[in-house]
Amino acid sequence: MVQKTKRSTLWIPQKKIPRRNSYVTLWRKQKYAGIHLIAEFWHGENIESPKELKRILIEAAKRAKNIPLKISIYKFSPHGITGVILLAESHIALHSWPEINYLAIDIFTCGCQAIPHRALEYFKKEFKPKKVEIKEIKRGVGFGRRA
Repeated sequence: MVQKTKRSTLWIPQKKIPRRNSYVTLWRKQKYAGIHLIAEFWHGENIESPKELKRILIEAAKRAKNIPLKISIYKFSPHGITGVILLAESHIALHSWPEINYLAIDIFTCGCQAIPHRALEYFKKEFKPKKVEIKEIKRGVGFGRRA
């Protein structure tokens, strides 16, 4: 069954202006399709349980205000695990290399409701890395412009 969802919005809230007993929201045109966070965690807690990884991925998606659609997890032998959660707003993926104490994280979300940085903060809390490197990419810059 296909779940119908909104992928992205051309307008995002900019600020609220007080008006008598309420607020008026000013909107601006979105200038990119989504945010892609690429994180590298070094020397954190290792995870080898597919069940635990599933729980962590679902919770990260919820914290980022995403809609989970499907999860796929693969455990490697002798160690290492990859997990991907497909979202209505894109995806979150984790890939572990326990032998070098490394975890690669990909968080790509679109739409004005998604807050990908919340998922990243949750991963930091769960995995407790000693070293973190983060790259943020605005995907689809120029989104909504005429060609």
